[in-house]
Amino acid sequence: MLAGFADRETTQTPEKYKSPMLQYHTVPVTAFQQNCSLVWCDQTMDAAVIDPGGDIEQIEWEVERLGLNLKAIWITHAHIDHAGGTSELAAKHALPIIGPHEGDQFWIDGLPQQGAMFGFPHSDPFVPTRWLHDGDTVTIGQETLNVRHCPGHTPGHVVFHSPQIDRAFVGDVLFAGSIGRTDFPQGNHQQLIDSIVQRLWPMGDQTIFIPGHGPESSFGRERKLNPYVSGT
Repeated sequence: MLAGFADRETTQTPEKYKSPMLQYHTVPVTAFQQNCSLVWCDQTMDAAVIDPGGDIEQIEWEVERLGLNLKAIWITHAHIDHAGGTSELAAKHALPIIGPHEGDQFWIDGLPQQGAMFGFPHSDPFVPTRWLHDGDTVTIGQETLNVRHCPGHTPGHVVFHSPQIDRAFVGDVLFAGSIGRTDFPQGNHQQLIDSIVQRLWPMGDQTIFIPGHGPESSFGRERKLNPYVSGT
């Protein structure tokens, strides 16, 4: 099983009685094995792609395989492995780009330089259709997710939370057993810890999070076992 892979199974309730539910499928992309996630409403099959860092053809193949109607791109932050494929995918499918927070403008502007530095294909900067802020919501089909601004790894990092299914798409804020790096420009370690404690933990120990890299975990597990944030 690929790291970060997840498909939620629906119940066997007859279709006309079944409540809408957010589904997701996570596909590691690029040499950095970044967890790009497809999220969709199972009533409409309308979908958003979270962090298309690259390997656009692979993402498109998964969209077709799952029978999804791709409607939007959602960005947690603008590092190359998370945002490198955004311009290409948006242009090919006329998709709105939602997020991140304005604090990552300089990372968006520097995407070509980031690509050259880390050996990625060329990536053009983009202009988000909509910037995101703490307390915003995003909607796909009949499903709505909450947005939390979680700076520290980057100043404009956001997280997408679906309380209906106890899932959070956290980008590079938190990992199973680790936390995001803060040694990049405008990274801030204390700010990252504050984001985790003040904005992730209140989502509940039961919440499963999909990180930007590696396997899923729960906030409860990380509060107990993650050496960087245990006891917080």
